[in-house]
Amino acid sequence: MLWQAIYWVSFPFGILTFVLPVYGKDLGASALEIGGFYSAMFVVPVIVRPFLGRALDRWGRRPFLLLGLAGYALAMIVFSFASTVALLTAARFVQGLGTAFLWLSATTIVADLAEDRNRGQEFGSIDEAANRGGIIGTVLGFTAIGFLSAMGLHWEQMWLYLFAFYTLFALIGLWRGWKGVPETRPAALHIAVEKRPFSGQLLALMGIVLFTGASSAMVWPLLVVFLQDVLQAEFWVIGIAYLPAALLSAFLPSHTGRISDRLGRKTPMIAGLLISALASALLPHLRSVLVLTILWALESIGVIVAAPAERAFVADIAGEDARGASYGWYTFAYFLGAVLGPLAGGWLYDNLGHAAPFYLNAGVLLLGGMLVLTVLRETNSGNQVIR
Repeated sequence: MLWQAIYWVSFPFGILTFVLPVYGKDLGASALEIGGFYSAMFVVPVIVRPFLGRALDRWGRRPFLLLGLAGYALAMIVFSFASTVALLTAARFVQGLGTAFLWLSATTIVADLAEDRNRGQEFGSIDEAANRGGIIGTVLGFTAIGFLSAMGLHWEQMWLYLFAFYTLFALIGLWRGWKGVPETRPAALHIAVEKRPFSGQLLALMGIVLFTGASSAMVWPLLVVFLQDVLQAEFWVIGIAYLPAALLSAFLPSHTGRISDRLGRKTPMIAGLLISALASALLPHLRSVLVLTILWALESIGVIVAAPAERAFVADIAGEDARGASYGWYTFAYFLGAVLGPLAGGWLYDNLGHAAPFYLNAGVLLLGGMLVLTVLRETNSGNQVIR
């Protein structure tokens, strides 16, 4: 039921990647303001995640999961009426409320339920739920845009109908979560929670995630704008080019997560960072949609190889009584990077050239891979460090 709730609520995620920069540009937003759309979404998670993680350990996972699902439904309503840059930014801020609660709760629930031997696979399965929902929602969204455009509607009118449509799916996700996802907090957590969930390994991972997360977030808001500037491609053509990458994200994460269960967490994390770095370095040189399709698929492989292993690593080093707090601090580092990255990327894009953010991202991801290799240590069953 958690899988289903995430599947339904994820329907607008894919289409937002493509239409948010385009619609923002249509409203007159600069590259820096488009980056601000993405930063606005991550402000709330940065503020609340460290405290929310401890709240999950004290009061349970389910209430915050439902708040997250409800936050996404509310965000779709606000998106429906976003007709200015300011309102669009506000809608992203509300979406950030949903993000702050939903994904930390869902990740902690998976950590509660999954056994050590298949933890990476289960994290990958939840990624698949979000990505499959995003694919279906994107196909439906592009179909709706084509139909509404043929009727002669302008972007503002199409935007209203599109996100009213997505509101229905968000409400289905909320209903699924309400009806089917029970409380999963271990019974032992009715006792006092550890005062300090930190370990040296968690702090090291947080530093790596902060810089690599900021770097990746720096380029994503600009990618569609860059492709339109360079390839002069319609955004629906860009959407088709993204389809192979989306399909990989929808069906492979549970399998790549299984690799981390068998070979350890560090190897997939390093491989994923290196693959993503290569794709980012090559993106400024593309001059055809076919090459774009290949590079996007390559970048997607990097993410789906690294992400399940990374979240499983956090579960490995966190005790049962501090899982929520550990994930709260881990995701705090990621979202802090996600706030800073888009703003830096927008400035670089406007002032130092279109390729600058992509080259910088490649360098940071390479450095991240080196730090994973040299700083992090594998663990056994979440507590005994293998030296």
